[in-house]
Amino acid sequence: MARTTPHDPPTARATAEGGPLYWRIATELLDELRDGTIPPGERLPGERQLAAHFGVSRETVRQALEVLRRDGLVATDRRGSHATLSGPPVGAPAGPAFPVGARTAAPDAFDRATVTWETPPPEHAAALGLAPHRPTLVHRYRSAGADGTGLRTAVTSFSAVALTEVAELARYRHRADGSGDAQLRRAYDWMRRAGLTLHHRDSITRLADGPSVRVTRRVHDQYARPLEITDLLVDARQDVLVYEFTLPAAARVG
Repeated sequence: MARTTPHDPPTARATAEGGPLYWRIATELLDELRDGTIPPGERLPGERQLAAHFGVSRETVRQALEVLRRDGLVATDRRGSHATLSGPPVGAPAGPAFPVGARTAAPDAFDRATVTWETPPPEHAAALGLAPHRPTLVHRYRSAGADGTGLRTAVTSFSAVALTEVAELARYRHRADGSGDAQLRRAYDWMRRAGLTLHHRDSITRLADGPSVRVTRRVHDQYARPLEITDLLVDARQDVLVYEFTLPAAARVG
C-alpha cells in the first residue's frame, strides 16, 4: 500500500496526542517561519542542518517539509527550499538587538550564539527572583573579528515570567542543549509583541585589571517583573556609564 502524507493543518495535527513526529517538526519549523527566525523568502537551512537543529533524522525533516509544501508554506527549487509566507521579509529588529553588544558580523568574522537549560549564575538567579539551583534558559553569545580582535562575550539568563509570557522563547526549552546556533536577535520584538513594555537599565563599568568593560543589562516589564539579565564583556576604554530607556509594548491587533 502506498504511503500518504496527511493534509491537516500542522498546528492542529501536531498537538494531537500520538501524532507523527514529522507533524511536530513541521509545526516547530512553521513557528520559526512565522516569528521571523527564518524570514519569508529566505532559503531554509539544508536537511542535514535542520535534522541537527531539531534532533531528528533527515527523513523526518523531509516529511515535515513535504507537509509545509503541500500547504503552500514552503517552496522548493534547484537552489533549495524557502519560506513563502505572506508579508515583507523580516529585516533588522524594530528595537535594540539582542543581546546587548550584538553586532552584524563581517563575512570572515566569528559570530556564535547558543542556548542551554541550566542553573544560571547566582547573581542572575537573584536578579530574576529564581530559587537557588532552579534551571532556566541561558543564552551565550560570542563574537570576534576575523583576526581575533574585538572579542565580545555575553551571557543572558531569562526569567520564568519571560518564558511564560513569550511563546517564541518558551519554544527553545526543548532544544536548549547548546549544540545548535541560536541567534535570538528578535527577542525584544517578541517580548513587545507579547504585550510587554520593556524597561532597560544598562550599567557599563571599566574593569580594573585590563582594557575591557563589563556591561550589565537588566530588563523588566511594566509591572516591574524581571525578564532577563545579561552580562557582556567587551574590549573598550570607558568610565562608568548608566543609562535607561523604555520600549512600549507593540499594539495588539483585534
